[in-house]
Amino acid sequence: MQATEKIWMNGELVDWADAKVHVGAHGLHYGSGVFEGIRCYETESGPAVFRLTDHLARLHRSAELLHMEIPYSVEEMRTATHELIGLNGLSDCYIRPIAFYGFGELGVAARDNPVETVIMSWPWGAYLGEDALAKGITAKISSWTRVGPNVIPHVAKATGIYLNSMLATTEAKRAGYDEGILLTDGGFVAEFRLASGGYK
Repeated sequence: MQATEKIWMNGELVDWADAKVHVGAHGLHYGSGVFEGIRCYETESGPAVFRLTDHLARLHRSAELLHMEIPYSVEEMRTATHELIGLNGLSDCYIRPIAFYGFGELGVAARDNPVETVIMSWPWGAYLGEDALAKGITAKISSWTRVGPNVIPHVAKATGIYLNSMLATTEAKRAGYDEGILLTDGGFVAEFRLASGGYK
């Protein structure tokens, strides 16, 4: 990951190296956070973010499923994203808005924990490299299955859910493949990562 100048954190622009959270943050211990992965592309008219409002609206919907209230509106986060891209001088980049329960109570239930809200932006090309876009990738069926929708809400892009994906990808890479394919309990394809970085 290439560091940029600023990160938007809880309504303020802070230096990249100063964007820190407490080690007792609830989200670190229990995966109680939500995020989005958004692309910004260079165009003749300047940087253009792909469906920014839709992504930020989904972030808020994901938070609602975790009983989390993001303290910034979609419009406030949209404005902050544009400001951040400009300050970091990026013509094309990856954008990562994330909200998570911060430091407070450390029981499983988040009780009065603050909701930390962050937006990062940095240069990031094709997820598996430019060669993957031209030549394709190798993939294997994972020994892990996709967690069921009645276990964790798939409709929420929640941080804790991605442990499942991380295990599948790590297993695949250790076996010499680029990516892992997760199946459902019934043996149907549930998830795989595209060479560009998106999930299907």
